[in-house]
Amino acid sequence: MSNKNRKITIARGVGYGLVDLMGGGAFTIIGAFLLFFYTTFAGLTPIEGASIIAVARIVDAVASLFIGSISDNFYKTKLGKMFGRRRFFLLIGAPLMADYVLLWVTGRSYWFYLATYLIFEIVAAMVLIPWETLPAEMTKDFDDRTKLSASRMFISATGTFLATFVPGRLIAFFGDKNPQAYFINGLFFAIIYAICILISYKVTWERDLTPEMEAELLKSSEKKTFGEQIKAMIEVAADYISTLKIRAFRQHLAIYILSFTAKDLFNSVFIYFCVYDLLVSSTLAANILSLSLIGIPTTIVGGFLMIKVGPGNLFKISYTTMIVCLLGFYSIYKMGLGANTSLLFLVGAVYQIGRSLLEFTPWNVFPFIPDVDEMVTRKRREGLFAAVMTFTRKSSVAISTFAIGVILQDSGFVKGQATQPENVITTIANVLLYGCIGLLILALICAVTFKLNKRTHGILVDEVERLKNNGSKQDVTPETRAIVENLTGYKYENVWKETAV
Repeated sequence: MSNKNRKITIARGVGYGLVDLMGGGAFTIIGAFLLFFYTTFAGLTPIEGASIIAVARIVDAVASLFIGSISDNFYKTKLGKMFGRRRFFLLIGAPLMADYVLLWVTGRSYWFYLATYLIFEIVAAMVLIPWETLPAEMTKDFDDRTKLSASRMFISATGTFLATFVPGRLIAFFGDKNPQAYFINGLFFAIIYAICILISYKVTWERDLTPEMEAELLKSSEKKTFGEQIKAMIEVAADYISTLKIRAFRQHLAIYILSFTAKDLFNSVFIYFCVYDLLVSSTLAANILSLSLIGIPTTIVGGFLMIKVGPGNLFKISYTTMIVCLLGFYSIYKMGLGANTSLLFLVGAVYQIGRSLLEFTPWNVFPFIPDVDEMVTRKRREGLFAAVMTFTRKSSVAISTFAIGVILQDSGFVKGQATQPENVITTIANVLLYGCIGLLILALICAVTFKLNKRTHGILVDEVERLKNNGSKQDVTPETRAIVENLTGYKYENVWKETAV
């Protein structure tokens, strides 16, 4: 599809963003409830449950690297020419959402749970990685991309709310001890996710093929020798490594991984924290998580702040807010105030403001990273960057989730038991205090030096366009030189060369 005569409207942004009802919602449900479901209803130990999530995500992380490269080059295939190199994967991913239902059945073996979860992770990556590149495909304008990304995060916030609100209502209806609530929840969301993915396929488009891509089409029709194929594989591996040479991407990746891992730790232990430390029901815990509803208006405000104050300041606001709230939850536990539901809801509500900004900001920054890369490589590699982000994200989730399982079991956690030893209770609280807050502090330190914003991005894009139009590198202004060097991590003399550095 061509983007000629296409306009980025709010309605189109919402249509694009519907995929993140799955991206934001499905993994919120998984993070908050799956390990608890495994240890409470599926008969698995904490290490068995955590190992399923860890193994599946490590395998999926590796697969994600291939998905990014495949997506970048899929325009060379017949299917890519017919349906788009990005959007084709939305089309086939929608019906495969049926696998999500199978995660929530009881009475199956460890290997069944591992297989079904692994399949879902790969299907989700196959949809999300190409889809994440679409803002960069559809427009170059900072405000239009922000409109798309803000719409996406609005939908993601809605998905996060539904992912905690709906299970809470179902658990309240069926009871804390009935696994049927989880199965019905999975069935409901699998249908919703499939519909949303198809709508997103319908309303989006991709950039026209560049002359360089047209030339690659001609090359792709030529048969390659075995040696040439090996060389091509080595070049792909080198491409992935080369993304880390871009300074803005290294900073962005560190901020993203540290902050999202902190959020993951919170999601993984919060139900346990409520049930065993605060001595409240899992229904109340789900209700507190459902305060993610606040994230919906917060993302609207976040879209405005993204343009006005820049992503660096949004990171600082988000992490500071979450740190204060985590200290609040810990204080409630230490002071024995778990019965004070008003206080729990107050701290939970403020936490969700910080959490929604945490999720909103990195994926609003991401569409601008390939522009920084283009200054160095003279290529468009959106799929490559999306794959690297997904790979590192899923690797970190795998490690952190498995660590939680090991920590719980090592502390003496007993599966399916209504009460736990004192050591388990203390360990859960310490994960919130030291694990989550420590990671957020590290992310906050990284955010202080992050300089990619509307102004610097605009100057960089203008410089790219000037050089594309045969402008001389000798004519660069001192300010532009400084911004290019700060964002790319390269000396200005080493960017925009015929051969990528």
